[in-house]
Amino acid sequence: MRLSTAAALVVAISACSPVSESFTRGQKITPDQLEQVPVGSSREQVLLALGTPTSTGLTGGEVFYYISQTSARSVAFQRPSVRDRRILAVYLDQDGDVTEIAEYGLKDGKVFDYLSRKTRTSGSDLAFVTQVLGGLMNPSL
Repeated sequence: MRLSTAAALVVAISACSPVSESFTRGQKITPDQLEQVPVGSSREQVLLALGTPTSTGLTGGEVFYYISQTSARSVAFQRPSVRDRRILAVYLDQDGDVTEIAEYGLKDGKVFDYLSRKTRTSGSDLAFVTQVLGGLMNPSL
């Protein structure tokens, strides 16, 4: 009886040991992929280099959104917490050519473009980006 209790205790303690796991979900675009899509590239070139977007939108032209999220947990069986959420937005004009590329994230609680290093203050796509970064649409993404 004592042996089975000790074995159960060892299993329970080992399940709570630190593991420091991180998980990335979505489409994390690498710098090499991004280099293949300079301003002026065609819609087809974007799709070949970056793949199918997570979501699309219309703001004067078409917008491709590539969304990724990194979650982590420090103990086994703990629910992972969101550590980072990024959105790469590729803006296309009416002809389907790239006009701008931005990578959004949160910095000091505000939407921040990591590629141009500026805080976005206006724009018709800002509501969508803010919702996704804030986790309002689906916190478990």
